Amino acid sequence: MSTILTILNVAIMLVIIGGLYALQKKHVSFSKRVFVGLGIGIVFGLILQFVYGVKSDVLKDTIEWYNIVGKGYVKLLQMIVMPLVLISIVAAFTKMKLANNIGKISSLIIGLLVGTTAIAAAIGIASTFAFHLDGSQFQQGEAEAARIEQVEARLGDIQNMTLPAKILELLPANPFLDLTGERATSTIAVVIFSALIGIAYLGVKKNSPEQAEWFAKIVDALHAVIMRVVTLILRLTPYGVLAIMTRVAATSDYHAIWQLGKFVIASYVALLLMFVVHLLMLAFAGLNPLVYVKKAFPVLAFAFTSRTSAGTLPLNVKTQTQELGVPEGIANFAGSFGLSIGQNGCAGTYPAMLAVMVAPIAGVDPLTPSFILTLIVVVALSSFGVAGVGGGATFAALLVLSTMNLPVAIVGLLISVEPLIDMGRTALNVSGSMTAGILTSRATKDLDTTVFNGTQPQSVTG
Repeated sequence: MSTILTILNVAIMLVIIGGLYALQKKHVSFSKRVFVGLGIGIVFGLILQFVYGVKSDVLKDTIEWYNIVGKGYVKLLQMIVMPLVLISIVAAFTKMKLANNIGKISSLIIGLLVGTTAIAAAIGIASTFAFHLDGSQFQQGEAEAARIEQVEARLGDIQNMTLPAKILELLPANPFLDLTGERATSTIAVVIFSALIGIAYLGVKKNSPEQAEWFAKIVDALHAVIMRVVTLILRLTPYGVLAIMTRVAATSDYHAIWQLGKFVIASYVALLLMFVVHLLMLAFAGLNPLVYVKKAFPVLAFAFTSRTSAGTLPLNVKTQTQELGVPEGIANFAGSFGLSIGQNGCAGTYPAMLAVMVAPIAGVDPLTPSFILTLIVVVALSSFGVAGVGGGATFAALLVLSTMNLPVAIVGLLISVEPLIDMGRTALNVSGSMTAGILTSRATKDLDTTVFNGTQPQSVTG
């Protein structure tokens, strides 16, 4: 019987996918199709959980089949990340888009990423105070206890890594290893390696123009092919979002979410306020924030559902270049650096909130100005160094809490709501990297405002 029900559920999903494909054939816009996939996924997932129950074998088997579409799509995106970073940055040099101001561009992007993370920390602190969150009220079950053991086991490695060691982790000792994404800092290492190739190309161009010309043609050809692969994969976005959101809605523990609802609400208030800060920064730069919201929606929707900044990179870069008028070189730098440096949600808001919540347990008054200022500085600096220890909200929180001499067990107590909050954090991380790319382009006068303000944007999947 369970097999028949699983087949029925798979058949329903295939019908929904067919409906999304019909919308594509009718030339319904990419953004609308993503939104439809997101909405149907939520409703369908809730229905599946209501009918079968979160622990049923039917639901488990059904989700396994759905993962072929959802997780399969994420895997395809992750597959193209490293080739995209490598060839796009080298192509930016061969097309003379980064030749003269690479230092300025890098500094602006990193400064914006780290600076906005400091602001995100301040907002997280304010939200924690506003909702009167207290870390001592969280309960510990078997799952939480197991998670705490894992957290404490990793803490030793983090504490033993010095700042110079973290900086060394950014450098590419073996570029072929980093192209596999094996290390936590592989993306930044590939960026550095690509930039070195680009700089070397500029030197060859002065001394051996003919060889440089051949190299540029090869790079341009590879770039065209890679971007075509990206386009083919991105066409699957509505289907991937549908399957991923169905899985999330069908398997979430809503009882645990209800129990920790106050923390979830406070987290999303902080995340939304930080997103408003992104919009205000764009407005101060003379850009229409509503245009940004409309064009960035498919990117943020996918980041929200997939919970992967790396998997979102191809869509991030292509939207910046084709929809928002950001030069390709800057878009790649902003997107790539944003994977590991200055993540507004994971490395900014989240660890700051946890630190304030557990400070009273350690006998520290979180209301003192010295504590607040120290916490903001530690969060901002850790958002850069966290790349050396694997990145992510858990590592960022561990690094901040251990630096502030605060209990780290609270990281494990939030395991039941971690996926739900991580969705919003990931979307904010991606928005931060896109905002950094746009503002950097604006500062260097490279932003194509006609593309940014265009009422008929190009399709990111065209």
